[in-house]
Amino acid sequence: MYKINEYFGGKVKSISFVTPEGPATIGVIAGGEYAFDTTFEEHMTITSGDMDVMMPGEESWKSYKEFETFIVPAGASFRVRVTGDTAYRCYYR
Repeated sequence: MYKINEYFGGKVKSISFVTPEGPATIGVIAGGEYAFDTTFEEHMTITSGDMDVMMPGEESWKSYKEFETFIVPAGASFRVRVTGDTAYRCYYR
């Protein structure tokens, strides 16, 4: 069945599920700045809103809008910031 994940005091929530492409989550992030660690490679697509991302080893933010995707390597940490509620889909490889 589905697993509901909650982080940062409920400001980030996601639902895990399995697709033909593999495991995935659909989630929502409330406005703010957050740091995440990865176990697997993550292919994250913004589905509503926009998100600034600071990738591992980078010193500047890159902005992503609806339907844009970024990839985070496995075993890495990355930061995100959003100004309002932002939704995403994430595939794990």
